[in-house]
Amino acid sequence: MTRVIISPGKYIQGNGELKNLHEHIHSLGNKILILASENGIKRTRATIEESFKGSNIDLVFEPFNGECSRNEIDRLGEVLKSNNCDVVVGVGGGKIFDTAKAVAYYNDVPVVIVPTIASTDAPTSALSVIYTEEGEFSEYLLLPKNPEVVLVDTSIVSKAPARLLAAGIGDALATYFEARACIRSNANTMAGGKATKAAFAIAELCYETLLNDGLKAKLAVENKTSTKAVENIVEANTYLSGIGFESCGLAAAHAIHNGFTILEESHDLYHGEKVAFGTLVQLVLENSPIDEIEEVINFCLEIGLPVTLEDMGIKEIKEDDIMKVAELACAEGETIYNMPFEVKPEDVYSAILGADSLGRLYK
Repeated sequence: MTRVIISPGKYIQGNGELKNLHEHIHSLGNKILILASENGIKRTRATIEESFKGSNIDLVFEPFNGECSRNEIDRLGEVLKSNNCDVVVGVGGGKIFDTAKAVAYYNDVPVVIVPTIASTDAPTSALSVIYTEEGEFSEYLLLPKNPEVVLVDTSIVSKAPARLLAAGIGDALATYFEARACIRSNANTMAGGKATKAAFAIAELCYETLLNDGLKAKLAVENKTSTKAVENIVEANTYLSGIGFESCGLAAAHAIHNGFTILEESHDLYHGEKVAFGTLVQLVLENSPIDEIEEVINFCLEIGLPVTLEDMGIKEIKEDDIMKVAELACAEGETIYNMPFEVKPEDVYSAILGADSLGRLYK
């Protein structure tokens, strides 16, 4: 049995670290394509340019069009080639990271990830989630290696909307429970083998950190401040969750998230918000003890994460729509088949409605 744990080449986190970007990545190449939203470019360009001032490295800033789709990946690949860039830096959030990683992969250049929010565990992984132009889940792109560098400037992250940090907490919330399911089923992980004890310990530490510091961190970020709790949650959302999910595996929670992408009502929710509800559905699906379900529901309520279908934007529950979610969650190749028992769309349908009933009870 082969056990594998993988991680980025270097993880850097600290207050004001963006100004040290050159120091951490100057050896990777001579011309850097920096991918960010238009607003992200406005917010970070001056600091990045100052970091590279006096060096012989050229910078090319290119706005991201908003969706990690095949068309956007191809477009940015052409931008990279036409400018002779030999490094990609993704600055911003999850879809930008996934796009940057895919562009780097298809053009065989290094990739650097610079989160300005802590809303997903995408930064550290050797994985890109590809969507259609309409925002529906399309496929996982498994990459041969993790990013060379992940750099998190917590002074920037703490100034982002608190809802984004909460969404990251929702994404990280699934890590331990999906890891546990994969270990019970002896599933292969995205790292290319079975889970290591180290990776599962990281997944457990991720959950403990969320419970201990999640609410404190959210309150601090609502006041645009960075405390030790914020530092701990940024690490949990980004690094602990990233290593935990990739080297232990995904299961039902993320598959159920993918299922909900088919419903237009939930398109306004962030990835981690949908994953949080998917976690609750997974716990119902595996008939977890009520005290564990209570702990998760109460934590989600504290953080402001969805626990009902109404929270997911679904004001009117339609049987056909929920079954579509369940069927997409059970699509061929989905991670729901890492659960330690057989799962059918009808089971997921029932678990979604069961989770909704529990959520409404505790609200």
